[in-house]
Order: sequence, then structure tokens, then C-alpha cells
Amino acid sequence: MSNKPFRIFIGFDPREYAAFAVAKESIRQFDRHVLINGVVLSDLQERGLYTRPTTMRLGKLWDERSGAYMSTEFANSRFLIPEIVRRQTMDWSPGGWALFMDCDVMTRVNLYQLRELLDDDKALMCVKHDHRPMGNIKMDGQVQTGYARKNWSSVMAINCDHDANRLLTLELVNSRPGLDLHQFCWLADEDIGELQPEWNWIPGVSDSAVVPKIVHWSEGGPWFDNFKNAPYADEWRAHLTRLAR
Repeated sequence: MSNKPFRIFIGFDPREYAAFAVAKESIRQFDRHVLINGVVLSDLQERGLYTRPTTMRLGKLWDERSGAYMSTEFANSRFLIPEIVRRQTMDWSPGGWALFMDCDVMTRVNLYQLRELLDDDKALMCVKHDHRPMGNIKMDGQVQTGYARKNWSSVMAINCDHDANRLLTLELVNSRPGLDLHQFCWLADEDIGELQPEWNWIPGVSDSAVVPKIVHWSEGGPWFDNFKNAPYADEWRAHLTRLAR
């Protein structure tokens, strides 16, 4: 178990506000005082941390560095988390571990169970999916892209104090193609630790026999009309109902 500070970040996209709200609520059901940070693109742009040229094409976000569409606003900004933590700590205290999750998740256990699994010798830990998407569309009509290490970065614990993560600079995040970042181009293979599948369980991708601790609706979640009957949708809607009271 790591004794380092443990921070939680969730990607924010205004198109999936309900998903973001439930993701937060699912964490706070176990600890009402846990601090959860949103990774908000407009905020990072205003602060000068995110400078990748981004435009709109056919109503979708287009990343000029990658020459590709972004399915969410936090597609690449998630990799700024070590820099965000460094600025929060002002370089005088340990950054510790930062857990990032896409907003289309639901936590079913106290995340301090995950903290107990973190290995301080690793720069990053994640579920090492072998995800080979069959179609080319996901969610609400977003482009589905296949690549090595797909979905590894959708739930990842980053050791902000690890020397290897010093290579994840503002310049690198803002200049490299998104695929390079999602495949952890700055890390050696041995620096990437493995979490068990229940920590990023994806319907239709993960083993159906696994009981998830984090459900991740990567293809589309119950807030989209086409996915209202997705696995664990009733549990998600129960959280949403409690938030509406």
C-alpha cells in the first residue's frame, strides 16, 4: 500500500454532465469529504496549460496536432494531471498518486481499496485491456478509433513523484499526437503496473464473469438513448435519482 497523497480527477465534458455528476456521486457515497477535481478543458486553456490547437469540424472537436477528432473534451488534457499536481503542491511536498477516470464511469467500492494496490515503484498503473473495437462509431455518434493500449488511459493511477513522469511536460502534452499520449509514449513498459480487470470493467469488452468495482461505459452509457439498457444502468439511474432530490 502506498502512503503517498491520493488525488482523484474526473474528465469533464458538458455533453455528458449527468455522467460526470453520477461519477462524482458514486465516489462520494463512500466518503462525502473526498476531494474530486474536474479536468475542464476551458479552465486549462485559460490557465495556459492546454495550448493544443482545437477547432470544430462537422459539429465535433478536431485536434490539429493529431489530425483527428476528439470524442471528449478531456481526450488529451488528462495528461496534464502531473503538471496540475505539481502546481498544486508548489514543488515543496510530494505529489503522490493521482487517479484519473473518464466521466462515463461508476464506482462501486471505496477507492481507497485501489490505493492499497498502488506500487510506488511504478510510474503508472492501469487495467491492460486488449480492446479491439468492431465498429467505427461510439457514444453519441463519436468516431471510434482502434489503437494499441486502447482504454488503458481511461482509468489510470499516475505516480506524480516518479522520475519517468517528469518527461510528461507541458511541451510534450501539447505537441505529441493523441495516440502517442494514450499509448504512454514517455514510459518504458516496465514502468507501467497492472490493475485487475474489475478496476476498469467495460461492457462488451471485459469478461462478463468479473464483478466490477469501476464500471466504464466506454461505448456509451445509460444517459444516451441507445444505451439505456446497458449493464448496471439501473444502478446508475439510482444515483441520478438521489442527486435530483
